[in-house]
Amino acid sequence: MYILDTITAIATPLGAGGIGIVRVSGSDAESIGKLIFNNSKKINGGGFESHRLFYGRFHHPSDGSLIDEGMCVLMRAPRSYTREDVIEFHCHGGYLIVSRLLDACVSAGARLAEPGEFTRRAFLNGRIDLAQAESISDIISTSTDKALALAQSQREGYLSRSIARLRTLLIETLALVEAYIDFPEDEVDPLVTETVFKKISAVRVTLQKLVDTFNTGKVLRDGVSVLLLGLPNVGKSSLLNALTGTDRSIVSHIPGTTRDLIEETVSLNGLPVKIIDAAGIRSHNYDCIEQEGVRRALDKVAAADLILLLIDGSRPVSDEDIELVSMVGKTPYLLVVTKSDLPLLSDTSRFTNSVASCYVSTKASVGIDHLTILIYDYFVSSSVLLSDGAAVVSSVRHRDVLLRVSSSLELFLKNMQMDLPAELLSLDLREAISALGEITGETTTDDILDLIFSSFCIGK
Repeated sequence: MYILDTITAIATPLGAGGIGIVRVSGSDAESIGKLIFNNSKKINGGGFESHRLFYGRFHHPSDGSLIDEGMCVLMRAPRSYTREDVIEFHCHGGYLIVSRLLDACVSAGARLAEPGEFTRRAFLNGRIDLAQAESISDIISTSTDKALALAQSQREGYLSRSIARLRTLLIETLALVEAYIDFPEDEVDPLVTETVFKKISAVRVTLQKLVDTFNTGKVLRDGVSVLLLGLPNVGKSSLLNALTGTDRSIVSHIPGTTRDLIEETVSLNGLPVKIIDAAGIRSHNYDCIEQEGVRRALDKVAAADLILLLIDGSRPVSDEDIELVSMVGKTPYLLVVTKSDLPLLSDTSRFTNSVASCYVSTKASVGIDHLTILIYDYFVSSSVLLSDGAAVVSSVRHRDVLLRVSSSLELFLKNMQMDLPAELLSLDLREAISALGEITGETTTDDILDLIFSSFCIGK
């Protein structure tokens, strides 16, 4: 990657639309704008006024042919997304128009941007740190309000500031430890030892609190998978339709209506949930198609984050109902007693290891809201989201770094209790400080940066 050259990309989704935007960033952005954009009202001898939209026409620099009419804006460094000169061409959103405008930018001297290169330049130029850069990808891809709020908090720097405070404490501690490397003949002051122990202990407590937010942060960011499992005609399809507010699945009194997997993604109180309806499980299948449906249903069990185990509340619990629990294996399940509008004949006391239970009637629209709350509460710790400005970890990469830091500090405390030399103690602290820098980007390698930004779209 050549950070000093000028890059260009389409910044809006391709396809027919009201507007399309082509973005250019780099030292040649303004000169490229002068070659492509024509407006008699441009100022300063054909130049642009920064951060002001101009109306005019776009021409291809190779032959002067008209591409389109629209708006153009120049944002001079450092007041731009990348902290470089950035120019944007706003044209009609047709695929051909936007593509020709991009080709014009390349003909004028820019090169095609790599995935995430605009955001990478914003990071390299100090506008944002790495954690904030990663949050931008989450903002673009998020599908629920709570996930968006989480991504926005990352972009605002809540996690970054928390990491910065931890690094400061560790650097202060390292300074105390290394003071005795410079003066090895001095005995270590007991007060200094106590201060070091308190600082490291405080950092470890905060680290654990951050790690504890991961489960909530990850499910809000990535969503969860919930599988509906039960005997035929127990009400799985009706429940899928009730949870999604659609007629996605065929409902019939005939057992075995659902043969294939039916998936629908919904937001339950802000939690992205993929709900999977599968064939009813019964020991004697009527044909090979139903057998295949049952096999596919059982294949989904281990991959599900939670199973809704449905039993028909209007009839006694059968041995086949109990056998479903063994099929669930280690996957957690929530017991759902259906047809609660009818007289209750099911004894649920035999289902002792469910994470929760509830009674629903899709016909009478009873219990669906309660079930939604139970699903949400199983995955999301509300206490994590209550505090404004609280840092929440949603990235596996961030979680793994924090665990490495905690292990280094645990080793430091053990070595300190063994009275190991200050030189060895400082190594543990330096490793922890360096690891924390991987989250915000101070000590991140190019390989990690390549991996992170390769997941971005081209124009971001």
